[in-house]
Amino acid sequence: MANRIGTVVKVSGNMVTAQTEGLIIQNEVAYVVHSDERLKSEVIRVKANKAEMQVYESTSGIKVGEEVEFSGELLSVELGPGLLGQIFDGLQNPLPEIARQCGFFLKRGAYLKALAEDEEWDFTPLAKTGQMVQAGDKLGFVPEKIFRHFIMVPFGLEGAWEVVSIEKAAKHNLKQPIAELRNDSGRIEEVFLKQPWPVKAPITAYAEKLKPGTPLVTKMRIIDSLFPVALGGTYCIPGPFGAGKTVLQQLTSRHAEADIVIIAACGERAGEVVETLKTFPSIEDPRTGRPLSDRTVIICNTSSMPVAARESSVYTAVTIAEYYRQMGLNVLLLADSTSRWAQAMREMSGRLEEIPGEEAFPAYLESRIASFYERAGIVRLHDGTTGSVTIGGTVSPAGGNFEEPVTQATLKVVGAFHGLSRERSDARRYPAIDPLISWSKYNSFIEAEQLGFGRAMLRKSHEVSQMMKVIGEEGVSLGDFIDYLKGEFFDFVYLQQNAFDKVDESTSSERQTYVFGFIYRILKAELNLENKEKARSFFQLLRQLMRGWNSASWGSPEFKKIQQEISSELEGRIIRKTEGAGNV
Repeated sequence: MANRIGTVVKVSGNMVTAQTEGLIIQNEVAYVVHSDERLKSEVIRVKANKAEMQVYESTSGIKVGEEVEFSGELLSVELGPGLLGQIFDGLQNPLPEIARQCGFFLKRGAYLKALAEDEEWDFTPLAKTGQMVQAGDKLGFVPEKIFRHFIMVPFGLEGAWEVVSIEKAAKHNLKQPIAELRNDSGRIEEVFLKQPWPVKAPITAYAEKLKPGTPLVTKMRIIDSLFPVALGGTYCIPGPFGAGKTVLQQLTSRHAEADIVIIAACGERAGEVVETLKTFPSIEDPRTGRPLSDRTVIICNTSSMPVAARESSVYTAVTIAEYYRQMGLNVLLLADSTSRWAQAMREMSGRLEEIPGEEAFPAYLESRIASFYERAGIVRLHDGTTGSVTIGGTVSPAGGNFEEPVTQATLKVVGAFHGLSRERSDARRYPAIDPLISWSKYNSFIEAEQLGFGRAMLRKSHEVSQMMKVIGEEGVSLGDFIDYLKGEFFDFVYLQQNAFDKVDESTSSERQTYVFGFIYRILKAELNLENKEKARSFFQLLRQLMRGWNSASWGSPEFKKIQQEISSELEGRIIRKTEGAGNV
């Protein structure tokens, strides 16, 4: 479609209204021409011959009467080899390259190609001439970092296509066609190493979507054991400022058993984003021994960047995640924080003069958040392999109020809720996930009986703790006091981890199962403790031993030695072993 020209008739913050006599398409990209700058925008509402657009740049200096170019193309990203290890903004501009060309301060209206078109890749064909293929089928692959990056039939092609020709194994750049396809009507389609895709349209070039069931092991004990996440599932981490959301996400991205990690920093403070950008290239990936950035894509849109671009950063990230899912890989997408995205929606809704919902958020807030999380999932591809996108989003409710609209809208669609507590954060309990308010719809690999008993002990301990705040320690029985100590012991030695300890910062599922079973038998055993002082001293000793145990490598001589010391301390304290408790 040929470019059409419009004229600016209204400017309101990041919203610009343009008038044109030509056809206007919802969600198409338009450029506001200001001097020698072309500012990228997206049509978000059409009224008669006027287009209301959100501009992804600062609109300072734009005047009524300036020219607007309508491209006829939807807001899209480039999908192809070269994405891994990159740092993009919300419009998929490679930030390191922009910094090299423009200096430390990003120039308004500067847009670069997301992928280096002249870079050559070693292409290996998989399909053969005459073969019938459909959207999403693998035609060949190129090596990218540690993965085979499959070159697929463009996702937008419908029906069956015949491979007319395909290149032999050789080096190719992104501008050279590697195959030609023909459909029943004789239409010829060239295939390149890259393909564009509109960010707001889900990629559905798979056979079927499956129900998430297999656990995604994050190696965070409180998550994997008590509030698990499934491959292809969704979860959210709401919490007040400074409660540890970003640290938790960074450790999850480092240790989770996922192939690709995509981080969408959609409106977080620049300091936190800079820390991520500085640390990831220097962190060694525990799975491969290579830099962690080799299997990471970072979409960076900080709070100091244009508000409207927060929305594009979320959609750009999830589209790239779906792309790698089509290759049969497991992708973890971490969005930090969706509250900033919701605030951008609220601001734009106000400028559109829409009827506001609760706390001035738009009435369609819930549907927008739901449509984002619904793009997660585990899928079976046409060749029988599976891939998944798991989405974890943080929420930053003002004052830690989980009743506010963004948190409530998110809770309606996610499969797990990891609520961070200000009280636990202030007490230096990491992760600060509150086990009394968090939940998960997914199955844990811990035995149901053990899991239920552990949760019941935490609730009982909390009840006794609240009671002691009113009537004092002397007002509760010895039995209740021991239950309180057991709950605190379980919390201290299992639910908390030391993020600065190389061993304790991540725990394998095998070790979690073993240690949880060991602690379960301690929690269930009746102990011979004469008074509260001896009970306190005994559990303090156990806590110190268990702390050393958590820092000992799994299965090492030190691990076995400390376990024997713990068992020896318990031996003389057990009155009897309850049925099913086993030996300690």
